[in-house]
Amino acid sequence: MSVNSVALSVIVVSYNTRQLLDDCLASLVRANMPEGGMEIIVVDNASTDGSPEMVAEKYPQVCLIASDENLGFAAANNRGTAVAHGEYLLFLNSDTRVSVDALAQPLAYLQQHPEVGALTVRLMYPNGQRDPDNHRGFPTPWNAFCHFSGLNRLFPGAPLFNGYFQSWQDFSQTHTVDVIAGSYMMMPAKLFHELGGWDETYFFYGEDIDFCYRIRQAGYQIVYYPHVEVLHYKGASSGLRKESAEIARPPRETRIKVAEESVRAMKVFYRKFYSQKYPRVVTALVLAGIQVRGWMRIMRHRMS
Repeated sequence: MSVNSVALSVIVVSYNTRQLLDDCLASLVRANMPEGGMEIIVVDNASTDGSPEMVAEKYPQVCLIASDENLGFAAANNRGTAVAHGEYLLFLNSDTRVSVDALAQPLAYLQQHPEVGALTVRLMYPNGQRDPDNHRGFPTPWNAFCHFSGLNRLFPGAPLFNGYFQSWQDFSQTHTVDVIAGSYMMMPAKLFHELGGWDETYFFYGEDIDFCYRIRQAGYQIVYYPHVEVLHYKGASSGLRKESAEIARPPRETRIKVAEESVRAMKVFYRKFYSQKYPRVVTALVLAGIQVRGWMRIMRHRMS
C-alpha cells in the first residue's frame, strides 16, 4: 500500500436525494473503520435540492465532486474512481444505510479471496423484504422469458425456471452469483481499472449487469455475502420504484427519462453480449419484447 492509499474508497453517486444522502453518509461515518483506513467520495449529478451544499457543510471529511450536469450513474462513478486512493472500491447508492460492520467485514472477505472480483451483501427494503435485484442471473432469453411470463413464480424452487433471481439458493450462506446491483458493489481497484471501469454507454440502469458480465468474462467470481445487512430504499433518484414512493417523488420528466433509459439499457446489453450468440429470430423477439415492455412503462409515467 502506497503512502497516500487507503484500504477502501466508498463512492456514492447522488442526484436529488438530500435527506437520504445525509442518512447514508451518517451511517458510513458510524461504521467500523476497515483496517488500513477508508475515504468517502460523493459525486453529485447536478442536484437542485441542496445535496452538495449539505455534504460540504456537514461532512468536510468527504471528497465532494459537484458536477454541473447529470452525467448518469456510470460516468459519475468513473469520475469518483478517478480521484480514489483505495485498494478496494465500494460503489454505494445514496438511498442506502450501512450497518456498523457492512464495510470492514466484507472487505476482509475480499482481501482473503483473490479469486473474487466483486461482492455484495444482503440488501433489505424498509419493510424487511430482501432486495431481489441484488441476486440475479444474466438476462438470457430463457431467463427473461421465465421472469416476465411468470414461470419463475409458478415454480419458485426450480433452477430451470428461476435463472433470473435464482430464488432456490440458500440466502443465509455465502455463495457465487452472476449479477449483483450497483447499489452495493465492492471490488478490487486493480480489477476495476483492468476492465476499463463502468461502460458510460449506459446512463441509468443496465450498467451493473454489463459490469458483472465483464467481471465473469475475466474469470473472476461474484459473491453474495449475506452476513451483514444494508438498508436500501431503492429507486429514490428515479422515482420508478414503489419501495421509495413515499419518501422520494422526482418530477414526471425525470421518471419518464429514466424509464426510457431503462429500455435503452436492456437493448444495449443484449446487442453487446447476446446478439451474436443467438439466432436472429430470437434477437428480434427479445428486442421486440423489450420495446413493448418499455412502451408500457413509459406510458404509465406519462399518464401519472
